[in-house]
Amino acid sequence: METGVKGKVVAITGGFGNLGVATAAWLAARGARVALIGHGAVPAPDAMPEGLSNALAIGGVDLADAAAARQALDAVNAQLGGLDALLNIAGAFRWETIADGDPATWDLMFELNVKTALNASRAALPHLLRGNAGRIVNIGAGAGQKAGLGMGAYAAAKAGVARLTEALAEELKDKGVTVNAILPSIIDTPQNRKDMPDADFTRWVAPAEIAALVGFLLSADARAITGASIPVNGRV
Repeated sequence: METGVKGKVVAITGGFGNLGVATAAWLAARGARVALIGHGAVPAPDAMPEGLSNALAIGGVDLADAAAARQALDAVNAQLGGLDALLNIAGAFRWETIADGDPATWDLMFELNVKTALNASRAALPHLLRGNAGRIVNIGAGAGQKAGLGMGAYAAAKAGVARLTEALAEELKDKGVTVNAILPSIIDTPQNRKDMPDADFTRWVAPAEIAALVGFLLSADARAITGASIPVNGRV
């Protein structure tokens, strides 16, 4: 499969997390120029995989704040000389039942999953529209299609990401920018292994498998795909 990411400038929100780092490393190894945007402090260069030690990294960004999102994406554009794609990985998870949980969790999940993607996408659009092959890829979740026990607030937010994807794809389909979402089941990360120590990790989705799909969606081969929500279930 032709990835076609060589030379592309890709901004990645949630860039300091497991999926963000793994995807950035996958793209950089294939010639993309990546910018990592995160809420926390920028990791030390020696804490990053080979190939990312010199990548542009912008920390301390609250993407729930539209002005902060705009400042971060403008910085990527200025420092890397353009912007070809945005990958929205930033998000959060909370497990709690509706009966015993806090209604404020629903607001929090919306802010951290939907509003971050909304603000980053709006901030990226002026730069993406300057080309004729801009890409936005959002990381949703399989739970956004069917909520499980204790996942009401999270699932509702991820359903919001899918609707954001569809609505923005419709707005941009005649402007040269595609917008798609990836819906993983359980991603094989250290945190998930810690939270579910008795699970069969081989059934989960490896970050590199998600990165490969991102690479395809960023390529010219995927120019006819927009508004899609693509399940990546592994064997869950």
